[in-house]
Amino acid sequence: MNLILFGPPGAGKGTQAKYLVNKLNAFQISTGDMLRNEIKKDSEIGKKIIDNMNEGKFVNDEIVNKLIENVLFDPKKKGKLIFDGYPRSLSQARNLELLLDSSNQKIDLIIFLNVNKDTIIKRIEKRKIIEKRSDDDLSVILNRYDTYMETTKPVLNFYSKNPNFHEIDGSLKIEEITSKIDAFLEF
Repeated sequence: MNLILFGPPGAGKGTQAKYLVNKLNAFQISTGDMLRNEIKKDSEIGKKIIDNMNEGKFVNDEIVNKLIENVLFDPKKKGKLIFDGYPRSLSQARNLELLLDSSNQKIDLIIFLNVNKDTIIKRIEKRKIIEKRSDDDLSVILNRYDTYMETTKPVLNFYSKNPNFHEIDGSLKIEEITSKIDAFLEF
C-alpha cells in the first residue's frame, strides 16, 4: 500500500508515518529527513538545502523530485511507501503521478491532517524542547506554515477530488488520529 500523509509543519505527519511503517511493514519517505540527511553529509545539495530551510523556504522541486525518484524505483520499497510531507507543490504532485505510473504503482490512500496555526505553534515549541531540531525556530516555522498554506492549496485541490482522499482534524490527540487512519485502512 502506498499512502500520502500531508499537512502543515507540525501537523503530526511524522508521528503517524512511523506508526504506519510498523503497521504496514512499509517505508517512510520523509522529504524532511532526506533533506536533513543531505545537510549532515555536507553535500552540495545539502548546502543549497540549508540556505532554503533557514529562510523558511521550500527546497527546489528538482532536488526533492530526484530524491523521491531514487526511492520509487527501489524494488524493495515498491508498493510499501508512506509519503510524509510530499508532495508539497502541484508540480511535485504531478511529478509523483508520473513516477508512479512509470513504476507501475499508485497511491492507495491520501490523508490530510488539517491543523490550525495556534496548534502548530504549541506543538513546534514542545517539539523544539524535546527533539532539539534546528529547523524548529518559531519564526522559521511560522514562515514555513504560511508558505505551506499558500503553496499546498493547489495540492489539496488536486487530491481532494480523489475518492481515496480523507481529511482528519489534526488537532485531535495522537491516538484519535491513529484510530481514524486505521478505519480508512480497513476499507
